[in-house]
Amino acid sequence: MNKTNGWISWKSYVITALFIVVVTLVLQVLGDFLGLVNISLFYLLPVLFSAVRWGRGPSFFAAAMGVLSLDFLFVPPVFSLTVADLRYLISFLVFISVAALTASLASKLRNQIHQAQQKEASTAALYALSRKITAISDLEVLLNQIVLHVSEALNAKAAILLPNPGGEQQVEAYSKDGSEWATDESHLSIAAWVYNHHASAGRGTHSLRESSTLYVPFETDRQVHGVLAVYVGDRSLEEMPELIRIIEALSDLVAVAISRVKLANEAKVAQLTAESEKLRTALLDSLSHELRTPLATIIGSVTGLLESEAVFSPEDRRELLLTIREGSTRMNRLVGNLLGMVRIESGMLRLNKQWCGIEDVVGVALSQLKDALLNRKVSIRLAPDLPSVPLDDVLIEQVLINVISNAIKYSPEGSEIVIEAAQRREMLELTIKDEGAGIAAGDLDRIFEKFYRGQLTKHIPGTGLGLAICKSIVEAHGGQITAHRNEPKGTAIHISLPLQFAEKQGDKHDSNWGENFNY
Repeated sequence: MNKTNGWISWKSYVITALFIVVVTLVLQVLGDFLGLVNISLFYLLPVLFSAVRWGRGPSFFAAAMGVLSLDFLFVPPVFSLTVADLRYLISFLVFISVAALTASLASKLRNQIHQAQQKEASTAALYALSRKITAISDLEVLLNQIVLHVSEALNAKAAILLPNPGGEQQVEAYSKDGSEWATDESHLSIAAWVYNHHASAGRGTHSLRESSTLYVPFETDRQVHGVLAVYVGDRSLEEMPELIRIIEALSDLVAVAISRVKLANEAKVAQLTAESEKLRTALLDSLSHELRTPLATIIGSVTGLLESEAVFSPEDRRELLLTIREGSTRMNRLVGNLLGMVRIESGMLRLNKQWCGIEDVVGVALSQLKDALLNRKVSIRLAPDLPSVPLDDVLIEQVLINVISNAIKYSPEGSEIVIEAAQRREMLELTIKDEGAGIAAGDLDRIFEKFYRGQLTKHIPGTGLGLAICKSIVEAHGGQITAHRNEPKGTAIHISLPLQFAEKQGDKHDSNWGENFNY
């Protein structure tokens, strides 16, 4: 028993004695009026009070003090512990019996109330913890919430130990005031024993019974996920069974939550693995087709020039060379898109912004696609007096080439491609329209996802990378790219670029952050 419990115990006896003194003084005043029978009943009050308040010990003490006071002060001869009539001894025995029975019933009632309160507190703690951890999907956050709740519910230091990939126990979370206690090396060895033996250890258990810490495993279906350590101090061993029951109930709930999070993470990894495999297969299929087509064209043209050079006229040779250049350009664009996606995914995309006229960027993009545009009508509608734009001209050229290439690929020969540019407030608005098959309404937001192909154009070869790269580059500039239906038919790709340097908002992609640029 600790000092606090000892002081409470002695305090209960002192208060009981004072209560009997007060009752005795009152009965001294009213004794002649009440009579001996009623006086003896009044001495049952301290017995009932102490039984309900502190239990059997103080109540039996009250009964003994009451009998002695009754005999010494009220039973003749007074001021003597002897009795003139032996029948008073029977009365004393009846009083003692009634007092003992009353004290026992009151004490049992007190214990039942105490147990009910403990069960209610345990249920409330379990319910509160279950509400906290139900929606948590991150293991680290889950463990911190559990430690915080256990520490507050039990008013004790707590720590959670989980096995690392090597199978050794390590502290993953601990209560705010328990850093020094939680990092004690002894916890690791004891937690390893608890983990391996699937059994509790520490104070109040069969192992390390006198320890100041209780160790309980997180166990579900014969699998142990970790160990909960709770510092219980020098609490009496009589209190430990109920405390162990509460902690084990908490640990069972925690074990289910940890198992749920682990299974969810494993399912997420499996899903990502399956999606990655699916994307890898789709990418390889697309690349094989995209590379095979221009390669076949190049090989066929080169073979014709080498083997039948005398047959071809200068115009025919020029046409074959143009075919070779077109195929090479197509392959170069495909490789450029792949490299661009790698840079974006690895976080290596950096902008080298300079003040550029958008008409120059559009012109460079069109010049690189002039062979592919021979069978298209191109209309350029740029607003007069457009300001220069701070941008990475190489990357924005790649954006325009990808968008215009899509317009060529998905529109019929002889159709019109319109390029418009205008200033609206602090943004430069650039729109590329075509007269192709268009995009289904449900695909307008998804076409900028990696490897996604629209439902209406799946039959046309492609990798699904071009617009995804465009989106990353435009957003790195602080802009936005969207797709809309072009009335009456076709698709319109809308690009917005800010007219001010993005480093004013702290653009992390800008390699020239903080520098001043002139026209």
